[in-house]
Amino acid sequence: MISTINKTKPANPPIGADGLASDSTSELCTVCCLLLQSLSRLSVVALVVSILLFSSLSVEIAAQDVHFSQFNASPLLINPASAGSFDGDQRAVINYKSQWSSISNPFITYALGFDMPILKEKITQGSLGAGFTAYSDKAGDTQIGNSQLNLIISYHASLDEKNTLSSGIQAGFGQRSINGASLRWGNQDNGINGFDPNLSSGETSELNNFSYGDFAGGIMWSYRSSKTNFSSNDGFRSNLGASFFHINQPGGAFYEGAEEQLYLKMVVHGYLSAPVKNTNTAVQPSILILQQGPSRELLVGAMVRYQIKENSKYTGLKKGAAISIGGHYRFGDAFIPAVRFEYSSFDLGFSYDINVSGLTEASGGQGGAEISLRFINPNPFRSRVTNPSFN
Repeated sequence: MISTINKTKPANPPIGADGLASDSTSELCTVCCLLLQSLSRLSVVALVVSILLFSSLSVEIAAQDVHFSQFNASPLLINPASAGSFDGDQRAVINYKSQWSSISNPFITYALGFDMPILKEKITQGSLGAGFTAYSDKAGDTQIGNSQLNLIISYHASLDEKNTLSSGIQAGFGQRSINGASLRWGNQDNGINGFDPNLSSGETSELNNFSYGDFAGGIMWSYRSSKTNFSSNDGFRSNLGASFFHINQPGGAFYEGAEEQLYLKMVVHGYLSAPVKNTNTAVQPSILILQQGPSRELLVGAMVRYQIKENSKYTGLKKGAAISIGGHYRFGDAFIPAVRFEYSSFDLGFSYDINVSGLTEASGGQGGAEISLRFINPNPFRSRVTNPSFN
C-alpha cells in the first residue's frame, strides 16, 4: 500500500533534457515557495484572529463533514498545513469509524491519507510537503453518501531551531449521493401490515447525486524544545493551528431547483507533549474546535504515553515501542476513551464514543467504535528530527 519514489535519473538522458528538467523543476519550486511563503507571512495574524473568533463560540453538537474522534490520528483532515510535518520520509494513515448501530443502520466512515516532504535537495529555506486524502461516508438507511478526494501542498518555514510556521492549501473533488429507493413514504402504508414497498409513493421528484469542486487552506505553528530522536522523552513538542474548508462554498442539492451551498468550516486545533522528568512517561493534552454553519463542536482531552522500550541504536534488531492511554470529551455529546500502541513504524489506535447526550435513551450509551492505523517510513524511533511532528 505504501510506495516510495525512485529519485534516480536515467543512465543516459538526451542531451539538454536534464538541464530543461532541472530548470522547469526549479521554476516550479520557486513559484510554490513564493506562494506558500506569502501565506506564511500572514499566518501569525490569521492564527490569532481565528483563535479569537472561536473563543466567542458556544457549544452545540452537530456535524456536517466527515470527522474522527481520534483527530490527532487524522492530521490531514483537520489541517492541510500538516502535510509533510512529521519525523520521516513517508506517512500513511487509515481511519475507520462505525456509529449509531443501536439506532439504525450504522454510519460507516473510511478515510485514507498519505503525505511526505518533497524536493528536499532543491529547497534550502524551509521545506515543502505534499499529500492527498480520500474518504467515504455512508449514513443510515438511505445511505446518504459523502465522498471526496483532495490534493495538498504545504510549506514549512523554519523560524529558528525550535519553531516552525507552516501553511498549506488543498484542492479536491467531492460527491454527495443518496439511495432514494430505500425511503419510506406515508402513501406506502397499506393500513394493515404497515409499510408496503409495492405501493407507489406518489412522489414525482427524483433524488439526484451531485458533485462539486472544493478548496481549503490552513496554517500551523510547531515547537520542539530539542532536536532529539522521536523516541526520547526529554523535550516538549507542541502545535497550534487553524484551517478553513469549503472556502468556495460549493453548491448542490438532491432535489432539482433546491440548491444549497455548503457552509464554510473553520477548525482550530492544539497539541502538547510534555515529558515527566526522569521517567519514560509524557502527558499529551489536545483540543479541537469545529464551526460549520450552525454546527459547533468542542473536543478536549489528554493521553498519557509510556515508552516501553527504545530502538537499538546500531543493529535495529530491538524495535522501539510505546503505549498511550487516555480519552477526550466531546461537549454535550460523548466521552471517548482511547488507547494507542506504537511499535517500530506502526501506530494502532482504538477508541469508543460513549454517548452522554439526549440520545442516550435510544442509543443505550452506544456511540461509535473507531480504529486508526499509521505507518511512517523510516522507523520514527530511529530517525533524526527534520520537521516538528504533528503528533
